[in-house]
Amino acid sequence: MAQPLEGRTAIVTGAGRGLGRAEALELARLGARVVVNDFGQPGRDGSGTASAAPAEEAAEEIRAAGGQAVAHTGDVADHQQAGALVQLAIDTYGQLDILVNNAGILRDRMVFSMTEDEWDSVIRVHLKGHFNTTHFAAAYWRARSKEAGGPVFGRIVNTSSEAFLAGSAGQPNYAAAKGGIVGLTTSTALALAKYGVTANAICPRARTRMTEDVFAAVPAYQGGEIPEGGRLDPLAPEHVAPLVGYLASPAAAGINGQLLVVHGGMVAVAERPRIAAKFDTAKDVFSYEELDGLLTPYYAGRPAHETFAAAEVLGLKHD
Repeated sequence: MAQPLEGRTAIVTGAGRGLGRAEALELARLGARVVVNDFGQPGRDGSGTASAAPAEEAAEEIRAAGGQAVAHTGDVADHQQAGALVQLAIDTYGQLDILVNNAGILRDRMVFSMTEDEWDSVIRVHLKGHFNTTHFAAAYWRARSKEAGGPVFGRIVNTSSEAFLAGSAGQPNYAAAKGGIVGLTTSTALALAKYGVTANAICPRARTRMTEDVFAAVPAYQGGEIPEGGRLDPLAPEHVAPLVGYLASPAAAGINGQLLVVHGGMVAVAERPRIAAKFDTAKDVFSYEELDGLLTPYYAGRPAHETFAAAEVLGLKHD
């Protein structure tokens, strides 16, 4: 029986470790040829000397399992290197069908302490990195569609975060970047739909090098001990990868511009913001007094952030 991604070519950024590695392995398991991208810096803050080892090792793992993979060690936040990544997929395998954007770094700080460089570097890797690869992939699919005279197959899966949904006090740069990625995703989905390309975003929760301190107090197994049968850690990246594989497949053709939260055997579909209340002025223009009389009572006693309250209801609180 043919695999759902057989004959497809995928790029996964930040695929040398953690989530990206699990996603690359899953796409390969489903039959895709994978271009494994990782800049290879050892620090989760983007520090240290870049190394080809993480990308090469992940690609070799795919090949050892009988799949096809090639490594790319460029920086996706660099526009030209992102273009070279897309071109590598096309030159190596003759086409590009799937783009999974995952690469990112952390430089956590409260907003009153954050430096300009800490802000810029995180926005650069997460948001600009997503844009760069999306730009070149989108241009490629648009050209292919024009040549074919109709839609082609294209899938984009972007990586947002619950930090965008619920806020994260010590990560204003990261939360802003992840919110921007959702905006980029929905805009891309609208722009590319007529070419047969879908774009969706996920908010994954997983125990990786990026989140080792966030989830340090969460036991890998209920009760802190490995249960009989060696049940998978509920925060293992392998819980996230199947959703990425599905969104990259032909079966997900009807899913576009969506945001899905995923972790530990759970997938939640997030709604776009809805109007919770509406107020009209009794005159031509609002006065301060009228707004005070309408909005102050409305917000009195309500949670400071309605999105945070909604996230708690779903069990998605991001500590």
